[in-house]
Amino acid sequence: MLVLAATLACAACAHPRSHPLVSWEDVSTRSVPPAAFRVAYGEGELQFGDLRLPTVTGPFPVAVVIHGGCWRAENDLAHISHLSAALPRIGIATWTIEYRRIGNPGGGWTGTFEDVTAGTGYVRFLAQRFPLDINRVALVGHSAGGHLALWVAGRQNIRAGDLLPPAGPLVLRGVVSLAGISNLRAFSMGSAYCNASVAPLLGGTPDEVPDRYRQASPIQLLPFRVPQRLLHGALDPYVPVEQSRTFAVVGRRLGDDVELTVIDGTGHFDLIAPWSPQWAIVEKAVRSLLD
Repeated sequence: MLVLAATLACAACAHPRSHPLVSWEDVSTRSVPPAAFRVAYGEGELQFGDLRLPTVTGPFPVAVVIHGGCWRAENDLAHISHLSAALPRIGIATWTIEYRRIGNPGGGWTGTFEDVTAGTGYVRFLAQRFPLDINRVALVGHSAGGHLALWVAGRQNIRAGDLLPPAGPLVLRGVVSLAGISNLRAFSMGSAYCNASVAPLLGGTPDEVPDRYRQASPIQLLPFRVPQRLLHGALDPYVPVEQSRTFAVVGRRLGDDVELTVIDGTGHFDLIAPWSPQWAIVEKAVRSLLD
């Protein structure tokens, strides 16, 4: 098991449950074409990404894709590669990054965060070799990857002198969070598999390492000053929709361009399955930032 406009648009899109919800098994066992290019962004075994390009003429906008899986070593980038393979069909290149996770040497605090920062920033170097438009880059993350995508978008607000200072500038068009975990303190209070991953990720509970929760939790880093598109299934059993609702309210109050779409009849994995009825909503959100 597995594991935005100054106004807030919170819509329940009608998708009646005329189809079964997409499951973890659906996305983890279905085959996906390999990427044309696997490129290392660092020296470590897990510091690489898969680059997929459209078949038309570039330069292309880029979606940096960050997978979820409860930040755990057993869940790699394979299951989100369906999404990564679908976006190039509409003219968007995808750079799907792997990173050290809980259970990998150096994973957790701070290796996981260092890797997603380095992997995202590596788009600058990819653009020297491939026809990528460095001025049209957006982040797309699902679940725990949604947490990391939101975190990368907000990491410039980490205080000077903290352990993870801001990186060099990479101009972002925005971030698309698909069932993203935005409040680590609140999420850690649950008892399920993914909830129980927060303490190992940060090396302690909120009472034990409060500064890490402040630095690592996206809701603590608002405002981002880049657009945020939040999509969440109303029937998500893994990440409560309140994670996105509360984040959107706080972001809007602080002046961010936040749009939240809560999708009826939708679970956790429908959002990364291009064969699901909800895919058109995901595609529209990504295009809205990059077109």
